[in-house]
Amino acid sequence: MTAKSAGKSPAKVDVAVVGAGPSGMACAILFARQGFSTALIAPSGPSEDGRTTALLDSSVEMLKNLGLWDAIRPHAAPLSHMRIIDATERLIRAPEIVFDASELKLEAFGYNVENKDLNAILAKACKGEKDLQRFNALADTLTIGAQSVSISLDNGVIVEAALTIGADGRRSKVRDAAGIEVSEWRYPQSALVLNLEHHVPHYNHSTEFHTRSDPFTLVPLPGRRSSLVCVVDPDTAETLKRLPDEELALEIERRAQSAYGAMKVAGSRQCYPLGGLSAKTVARNRCALVGEAAHVFPPIGAQGLNLGLRDVAALGEIVANARQQGIDIGSGEVLSRYERARRPDILSRTTGVDLLNRSLLTDLLPVQLARSAGLYLAGKVGPLRRLLMREGIAPMFSRPRLMKGFSLPRAS
Repeated sequence: MTAKSAGKSPAKVDVAVVGAGPSGMACAILFARQGFSTALIAPSGPSEDGRTTALLDSSVEMLKNLGLWDAIRPHAAPLSHMRIIDATERLIRAPEIVFDASELKLEAFGYNVENKDLNAILAKACKGEKDLQRFNALADTLTIGAQSVSISLDNGVIVEAALTIGADGRRSKVRDAAGIEVSEWRYPQSALVLNLEHHVPHYNHSTEFHTRSDPFTLVPLPGRRSSLVCVVDPDTAETLKRLPDEELALEIERRAQSAYGAMKVAGSRQCYPLGGLSAKTVARNRCALVGEAAHVFPPIGAQGLNLGLRDVAALGEIVANARQQGIDIGSGEVLSRYERARRPDILSRTTGVDLLNRSLLTDLLPVQLARSAGLYLAGKVGPLRRLLMREGIAPMFSRPRLMKGFSLPRAS
């Protein structure tokens, strides 16, 4: 459903989601499926996005429960094996280690899909939701009242919601309006992201080379294709980005130790400076944050969007329970429940990724030794390896019910 022209009385909804990236669209679909009148607010933008997303098993379970996975699966490649190779060339190096999803009785740890396909499928699903209105406009100003949040759009429309969800990225207007402070930091790194065709099949292996500048990761796509995330210093990233296709393909093949044979650059290249962000709280003043509005960190271990989808699933569960109990869904009590539910997961993932990233950048021998010993034990000790694999998919202690096969209740 699309909003009408400006000049009418405010559109009143239960939930307003600001931001239409994958987390925002999934969030809007989830709340609409639970019978909440929902607004999705974001300007129309280009649908093409050359990046990819590795959807881990818990996120796949959530998408299955939302009835979306059957449409996504044909565009995705399974990540059945995850290989880590120490290519730091330092004095102390970790042994090569391979994690196999079959040890957890899974077909795959997750599935890698191009963002343009994922976004198109989610956008189509949004159009089919009877309880979801799409406002193709920018949220201009937000005014927080005692009973609702009033959102003025740049086309003159006003939306009022009992609960407003910020899925609007690291420069979130919802977060600013709610008065939520953040901690931000930068790394001396940039990520070059592109897709490749290659001669040797990937056999559903995701291969991560740990280098002195951080991971160089090849993740399967359907066919003999893979997506690349190459983390290097900013000058090197720009130099690589400007290389002709043939020269860049040869350089990537060299860095990949020819494990995938001859390569060919397929599509556009994108380059991003790396940094981190953590919101002091994920909920305040009738506003809740999901995805990069709440947390940002480097592209290591496929944690970014998967953490955001856990935000969405947890928030949906908490708000649905509050409705059943007759509690105001935007109240401080509900927002406190969400903060308590998400803080351990967000803190552990943000800290873990930051420590791993910094351990690759440092030349301190004790840090190199600790990292190498940890990987060695993970490779040799079965129970430890399986624990790391399970927790890498999603922490068991805070996995929302929607990611365990349970459905959330609709309004009666």
